[in-house]
Amino acid sequence: MPRSVNHVASKARRKKTLKLAKGYFGRRKNVWTVAKNAVEKGLTYAYRDRRAKKREFRALWIMRINAACRELGVSYSQFMGKMAQSDLDINRKVLADLAMNDPQAFKAIVDKVMN
Repeated sequence: MPRSVNHVASKARRKKTLKLAKGYFGRRKNVWTVAKNAVEKGLTYAYRDRRAKKREFRALWIMRINAACRELGVSYSQFMGKMAQSDLDINRKVLADLAMNDPQAFKAIVDKVMN
């Protein structure tokens, strides 16, 4: 009996990978073995960097809050310590946005927390 091969499924798998490799340079976009490795590595980077992005944005928010606090004569750590003790529950993302786009509102929050 001849060997049975599900060529439809294997071809679909290859087609899916080559579709993901669309836009890559050189053989990475159309040679199966090269494209497979490139796509695999790209997906690994994508998975890793979805998590790294969260860390990077948190660091950016902290820098923005710190800069705005320093202009008002308070350090970031003092401000966040008082925020934790106060009844205000505002996250860093919102605080950073206020510090950038609405300095008066941020100043009001700092005054309320520090006094």
